[in-house]
Amino acid sequence: MGSMQAPTGSTEGGDKGLEAAARIAIVDSLKMARDEKLLIITNPRPEVLAVSMALYAAAEEVGARPTVMIQGVKAQMDYAEEAVLAAFESQPDVVISLSAEKLGKDRMGIMRPYTWGDVSYDHVFNYQLHGSKTMRAFWSPSVTVEMFKKNVPIDYAQLRSRCARLKAILDEAAFVRVTNRNGTDILVGVEGRKAKLDDGDYSLPGSGGNLPAGEVFISPCLGQSNGLIVYDGSISDSAGDIMIREPIRCRVEGGFVVDIAGGAEAAALRAAVDGAKAKALAMGADGSLGEDKAAAYARNARNIGELGIGLNPSAEIVGNMLEDEKAFRTCHFAIGSNYDEDAPALIHLDGLVTRPTITAITAAGKETLIEKDGEFLA
Repeated sequence: MGSMQAPTGSTEGGDKGLEAAARIAIVDSLKMARDEKLLIITNPRPEVLAVSMALYAAAEEVGARPTVMIQGVKAQMDYAEEAVLAAFESQPDVVISLSAEKLGKDRMGIMRPYTWGDVSYDHVFNYQLHGSKTMRAFWSPSVTVEMFKKNVPIDYAQLRSRCARLKAILDEAAFVRVTNRNGTDILVGVEGRKAKLDDGDYSLPGSGGNLPAGEVFISPCLGQSNGLIVYDGSISDSAGDIMIREPIRCRVEGGFVVDIAGGAEAAALRAAVDGAKAKALAMGADGSLGEDKAAAYARNARNIGELGIGLNPSAEIVGNMLEDEKAFRTCHFAIGSNYDEDAPALIHLDGLVTRPTITAITAAGKETLIEKDGEFLA
């Protein structure tokens, strides 16, 4: 655990492709200005550290004030180091999380959530980004140098146009139906929810997303998803991301996964979900969470927390969810917490459905075909 300084002006080894992608992130995506404070949180792993140093150098070039903090690698249910969380007290203008796995949970935030208006946040990162909106950010869990170089330099005008059109359709929808050739057939309630853009424009306070960017996503209404999800691309479990060889069949009733069937990958997903439930209940028993809150975290370990649609033309399914979920001809459903902060859980496990047919349905019954067998039509 510590902080360090990076060399000024260029990345070690002179990787011009990485330097160019880092400049796009700092100048075009974040639009960083002179004297703005940048906090980069990373791990001592070569890939994420190399990207972090390139971003540090790019921020120095525009006259910003970057700081890098390094902590050990954190998995789905690990806590961030106290010193990392304390750094948020400096009110950074921009935060970049470049973790080999996850940033890490906020122990105190889970015990005593931050509130802004009528919304509670169990992590200071989310509170400053979405609540008080004192910062902007991007986060790139498990990013690699090659992924960053390949998928960050894209046509952002085209991406933002696609994202805006898709958001408008989802914002008007009451339901979204998703089917695919492997048996996915689920109706997701979204009425009143607002879709979120991961379009690479993180230039305003309160804005943030992934780099590589390229998706539109929405938190399903609580209790209003029913049907069958057949994950057939890749999926996250508690230990990382895995390619799916035998499809995972998840039966969903009333917004919760009630059955997980398949082979070894299904067993890994089931273990991750059951482990998150067990840990939440254990936290209730030891006083880390109140009993009611522990019960909610345990219950939401099986919640359908997200429907996302990939829109990055450079992204492919490679077994790394940061890139996989941005790939064209895919959508993804997450099991666990959502992005509207009303279904807290210790996990958020994304899984891909390939070549989906996606139809938005308004309350009046109007249908809009978003994708047909993976071909984007919106």
